[in-house]
Amino acid sequence: MSDRILLFIAALLIILPLLFVKNTEFAGADTAAEEMIQQIAPHYEPWFDVVFEPPGGEVETLLFSLQAAFGAGVIGYIIGLYKGRKRNG
Repeated sequence: MSDRILLFIAALLIILPLLFVKNTEFAGADTAAEEMIQQIAPHYEPWFDVVFEPPGGEVETLLFSLQAAFGAGVIGYIIGLYKGRKRNG
């Protein structure tokens, strides 16, 4: 029963901001950091260039989503492995 409540709360935390927060740009931490660096030191030169620049925002979102899914899969596998060991042994 408590699992369903936690799942419901997690769904609310995902859906409610999308419904009530209007006219905002959901930029990442990289963008915020870049803007702050430009304000503090406008003549700053980065030490290196980007290795791979995705052709569009959709590809960048896809790669980030795949990375998150892979990480969640690894964490879920490890939790399941330890839970199975504890149950069997």
